[in-house]
Amino acid sequence: MERANNHSMSGAEWALLVGLSVLWGGSFFFIEVAVNELPPLTIVTARLAIAAATLLAIMAFRGNKLPLQREVWLAFLAMGLLNNVVPFSLIVWGQTHIASGVASILNATTPLFTVVLAHFLTADERLTRARFIGVSLGFCGVAIMIGIAVFRSIQMDALAQLAVLAAALSYALAGIFGRRFKEMGVQPMATATGQVTMSTIILMPVAMIVDRPWTLAVPSPSTIASLLGLAILSTAIAYILYFRILSTAGATNLLLVTFLIPISAIILGVVVLGETLAAKHVAGMVLVGLGLAAIDGRPIAAIRRRFKRRRYRDGSLHGGGG
Repeated sequence: MERANNHSMSGAEWALLVGLSVLWGGSFFFIEVAVNELPPLTIVTARLAIAAATLLAIMAFRGNKLPLQREVWLAFLAMGLLNNVVPFSLIVWGQTHIASGVASILNATTPLFTVVLAHFLTADERLTRARFIGVSLGFCGVAIMIGIAVFRSIQMDALAQLAVLAAALSYALAGIFGRRFKEMGVQPMATATGQVTMSTIILMPVAMIVDRPWTLAVPSPSTIASLLGLAILSTAIAYILYFRILSTAGATNLLLVTFLIPISAIILGVVVLGETLAAKHVAGMVLVGLGLAAIDGRPIAAIRRRFKRRRYRDGSLHGGGG
């Protein structure tokens, strides 16, 4: 049974959360290395196929089995499209034109889209005043990052940023759609494995027709290592950590990973790849971060509690001396 969503996390849970942020932040780094030698569809297909094989092997080792019902596999199909095929492809294509750090910041808007969509598509997640303020701040940050040039002429870097935003929108839809697996009685590990498996089945023939990967040059060891890292670390193992944190710490605490992913992605991009962020990207990141803080609520609540304690302490000290 899942704990309360707002309970204080243990040191082990914080370690898992930081580890997940590094794995997902690292995905942008791995993609940035791989796109130098491989086309987007090939990268995404390899990522999914290796991840599916890894998850299926883990399930077999644990003695778990995938459900066989037709409606469950149709749900895996829809989830695979929304959570893997569409966003993975858009992000990889986007990173052929923009830096990994920029992509990670734009990807962090997923909760902003989720809040808006959940207001219209669910009965129990309404758009409160704090969430509205958070969404407004976040999208102001996005507007600053992309700039008004996107409305004047078609530029590839602007289109790439819009593609990553579309990926975040797809992730948000997947998060809302994925709620039904609990109602269907499908275990989280089976959900992860089923959706990645269906995604592989969908993309494999498309990549074969479009990219004809057998005609491509043999990738370098660094690119092969990036594909393995992307598939095994940033997909298969990341999913395992994700569902572990979800079951022990709750969905609200899991949202904190959104704050951490851009940090690890930017550090890897700057230190290893030599990327730099423009001032507008930094400003946009700050506004997106403030928006996420307003949506999450806890950072603001913590500041208020600290401010109240300080006022109370200062008032007590002043009263005692008077």
